[in-house]
Amino acid sequence: MFKDTIPGLERIFKTDTDSPKVVLVTGPPGSLKTSFCYDIMTKALRGTDDFGLYVTLEEEKDSQIKNMDDLGVSLVDNMHISDITDLREIDDIIEEETTDYVEFIEDMLRHFREEKGDNFTIFTLDSLGALYSLMEDTENMRKRMFSFFKLLRDFDLYCFVVMERSSDSEANLLGDEGFLVDGVINISIDRKKGKLTRYIQVEKMRSCHHDMEKHALEVGETGLKVLGPLFE
Repeated sequence: MFKDTIPGLERIFKTDTDSPKVVLVTGPPGSLKTSFCYDIMTKALRGTDDFGLYVTLEEEKDSQIKNMDDLGVSLVDNMHISDITDLREIDDIIEEETTDYVEFIEDMLRHFREEKGDNFTIFTLDSLGALYSLMEDTENMRKRMFSFFKLLRDFDLYCFVVMERSSDSEANLLGDEGFLVDGVINISIDRKKGKLTRYIQVEKMRSCHHDMEKHALEVGETGLKVLGPLFE
């Protein structure tokens, strides 16, 4: 999943990972979290019979595709993007009830699992914060997230869950997500001597040998690429 997708990730991952894996991709706005998930999915799916689902609650599908095209990352036919307009349509249909968006996404996952079978291998949710903002009832979120992540693992998926995160904060929102997931990848911005450098740092990845240093991340001609480690 990691070593054969975005160039340079082999600098970080000494061994690769097996599914199922639920990985938080965290960081502040503008750090390329969405680009990282989108890029790694398209490269993993290209030239295969596998299928991937990308659920974006941050922006509409056409806008996201344009943004990725500008980065040199093109959509592949075996990747489906579902955007926030799908959820708004559900809200319009169910006027008298409060939509359970977690349940709606779970139903979408079950649909593609039934349709694609074992070829359904990769899923991204972008983002967890946007999902929470759409839900009126955010109580017992640890229990809800535990159940949601269990479903992802039961389907044997590689999963990336985007989550906003400020510098030096823990990878947790309402449901102690950092404790429930298999991995945490932080994509952030280093500010030193008036220079801004994006970097990627793997803080946690179960059943995998990996570097925990910060590695520079930049946009190349065909998407992202990982450079060498940042030195303090």
